[in-house]
Amino acid sequence: MEAVVCHGPRDYRLERIPVPRPGPGEVLVRVEAVGICASDLKCYHGAAKFWGDDSRPAWAETGVVPGHEFVGTVVALDDAARGRRGLDVGDRVVAEQIVPCWECRYCETGNYHMCAPHDIFGFKRKVPGGMAEYLVLPTEALVHRVAATVPPAHAAFAEPLSCALHAVERAGIGFDDVVVVAGCGPIGLGMVAGAAAKSPARVVALDLDDRKLDLALRTGATDVVNIGRDDAVELVRGITGGYGADVYLEGTGHPSAVLQGLQLLRKLGRFVEYSVFKDDVTVDWSIISDDKELDVLGAHLGPGCWPAAIRMIEEKRLPLDEICTHQLPLADFQRGLDLVASGTESVKVSLIPGAARAEGSPVVGV
Repeated sequence: MEAVVCHGPRDYRLERIPVPRPGPGEVLVRVEAVGICASDLKCYHGAAKFWGDDSRPAWAETGVVPGHEFVGTVVALDDAARGRRGLDVGDRVVAEQIVPCWECRYCETGNYHMCAPHDIFGFKRKVPGGMAEYLVLPTEALVHRVAATVPPAHAAFAEPLSCALHAVERAGIGFDDVVVVAGCGPIGLGMVAGAAAKSPARVVALDLDDRKLDLALRTGATDVVNIGRDDAVELVRGITGGYGADVYLEGTGHPSAVLQGLQLLRKLGRFVEYSVFKDDVTVDWSIISDDKELDVLGAHLGPGCWPAAIRMIEEKRLPLDEICTHQLPLADFQRGLDLVASGTESVKVSLIPGAARAEGSPVVGV
């Protein structure tokens, strides 16, 4: 089969590799679509979070098929998998990005998304990802059905949407809150939709791209600010009687958005950080403590949020035809990465295994 294989930073190759064979209790899936995540891009570019530096070891591995945002159709499974999962050939499924061990202290206490081994599809040899024509879902994987009527790229959006919804849950949004969402990419737009579902007083979306801000309005934002033209801090102060926002959700991955959030929040506000950063971020921590006594919360993956994300997609709660801007053949993965990197032409880019290759796209044999 065709697959993208990671050989290290900036060294991803289209190759022909054997179709994987499911073991006892495992499920073989034909991949219909796989989204390119910002974390895929940062891994490709060699971010220290993935490949290590002087203060941390490498986490990502080479020789791995990337891709953790995928949807596919079940093509093979045994009776054990049928009985345990209630699945059969032909079922349309998505799988949570982490494959928990179910034995560590985090898994045993219900916090499987923080599993100690932390095997995530597409970064570890143990769990190859979805940038291939087929992949195997291990027995430990968390699998969810999705309606066959949902377009493949939309169904694969369940992964970023579940992550966004988890960030919203971490924020503890109330009816009277003014919520600010930084960034209107896939995660940010999901945050807008999730925050709006909580019925707060205002949902303010920030971005540099007017097209994405328009999507934010149609996803549930009450106010939008192009931070390239307008002062977001002053606008938020203006609609909060000078106090500042109650909640700030950071979904840009840009270091400047962190200080922006600290400035935008009122005293005793809540800052939720979701992004994966390529570079280190430095701020004056006294803003968090002595100045404002803020609650700063991290958010990771989408535990418990996948059913809600799938429901929102099936109910067409987001304008996914316009959010899922690009679907490319697997062979055009490099163009997909470049589109995500530019950030100006696309919102969500997906690869479609099995689609016809663009002229001149080589397949490297192994």
